[in-house]
Amino acid sequence: MVEHKVSFSIPPRDLGRADVEFVVRRGSTILGTLKVSKGSLVWFPKGTSYGCKMRWSRFDELMQDNATRFEKR
Repeated sequence: MVEHKVSFSIPPRDLGRADVEFVVRRGSTILGTLKVSKGSLVWFPKGTSYGCKMRWSRFDELMQDNATRFEKR
């Protein structure tokens, strides 16, 4: 089974104004970077300058319709 690694950095300022950046790896290969902000998510696949942007409301719809339910809070 391939191990996925996710690392992140939080800028030294209020999170309300700064994106949180997650670097997603499969093994040692970078898959891309996910930037999370108050208004949206942006996925930057490896080697690209332009990201795929999604509003939180659309992300909620996508997860409700497509995600597998198995995590419990």
